[in-house]
Amino acid sequence: MVKKISMLRLFLLPLMVAFTVLLSGCQEADIEPAELTEAQNKALQLRVEERWQARIAHDWGKAWEYSSPAYREVFPKHLYVKKFSYTADWELTGIEVTHYDPSAAVASVAVGVMSRPTKQTTAAAKAIGPMQRSIGEKWLLIDGEWWFGSSY
Repeated sequence: MVKKISMLRLFLLPLMVAFTVLLSGCQEADIEPAELTEAQNKALQLRVEERWQARIAHDWGKAWEYSSPAYREVFPKHLYVKKFSYTADWELTGIEVTHYDPSAAVASVAVGVMSRPTKQTTAAAKAIGPMQRSIGEKWLLIDGEWWFGSSY
């Protein structure tokens, strides 16, 4: 009985080690790069900029076109354009890709925006003046194209 267990260990131990090495090698081959390529990064920044240029121009229909296909399927353009007002003017001051999750194909982007009221009707609005802020956005990579997912 002891010989059978020893023989079994001699046979199974190398087999288990080989299987573990093989399995870990397969897992590493399937992992996508954790960072965006330069081309992906440029394409993402261009899409973010184009969407914000549409927002700055108050062209809500054009801004809607950058929304993800799933969002556009649920929220038609005519409803989307009604959720905005013209109470602020924006200026795009910067775009920074802060994180990319390759397993989810989602990028986090910090968008720098200077905003100011369109009509300075109060003394407070005049005193405060333009305000700089950073808006976090999630962008989805779907079939090689970047789509706006959400702000946070």
